Amino acid sequence: MAEIRLYGFWRSLASYRVRVALRLKGLHFEERSVDLLAGAQLSDEFAQVTALRAVPVLEIDGTTLAQSLAILEYLEETRPEVPLLPADPRERAAARSMALATIADAHPLIVPRVRRYLSERLSLGHDGIEAWGRHWLAEGLGTFERLLSRRPPAPFAFGERVGIADIAVGSHVAGAELFAVPLDPYPHVRGLADALAEVDAFAQSHPSRLKPDANAHP
Repeated sequence: MAEIRLYGFWRSLASYRVRVALRLKGLHFEERSVDLLAGAQLSDEFAQVTALRAVPVLEIDGTTLAQSLAILEYLEETRPEVPLLPADPRERAAARSMALATIADAHPLIVPRVRRYLSERLSLGHDGIEAWGRHWLAEGLGTFERLLSRRPPAPFAFGERVGIADIAVGSHVAGAELFAVPLDPYPHVRGLADALAEVDAFAQSHPSRLKPDANAHP
């Protein structure tokens, strides 16, 4: 079996999405940590892996892939036997739309390069940066709450099987936990998060399982 290598980081929400997808599809992988907080993604060494200077990066099938959504789509196209997308085209579009609510909208606003810019260029202090992160995470939670409230009752976002929308919601909830954003105002999100916590692929991939120092600030 060809080796699969993931370059990620314990608190990277995008890396979390890829870990979950790999485990849902039963794929064994090695993960190499790229310390985003120390700026390892900007090193000359990591530049040899990807020009994007960001994680996740997946080495698989003799190629190197970046960006979590592109990686998930590749896994879906090459390993369709454990589907991450619904069969119906309209539902597939709806699932992608829900996933993009964090992948394209909320999450990009709280990544390290944005927080670094807020600190170094705009002189925003720690408390301000934390408030910024909580705001955009709450915005995303509100979006998910509205979307989920319009879905038929089911254990997961699009029925009986977990998929790309659940992966996205799960990663966003993990971010909310890192920034201490309460889920109480979002009952549909909380219900889905509770269901996902019982799925082994999500539990094993959660930042709390990988955090090197449980007493360190997230």
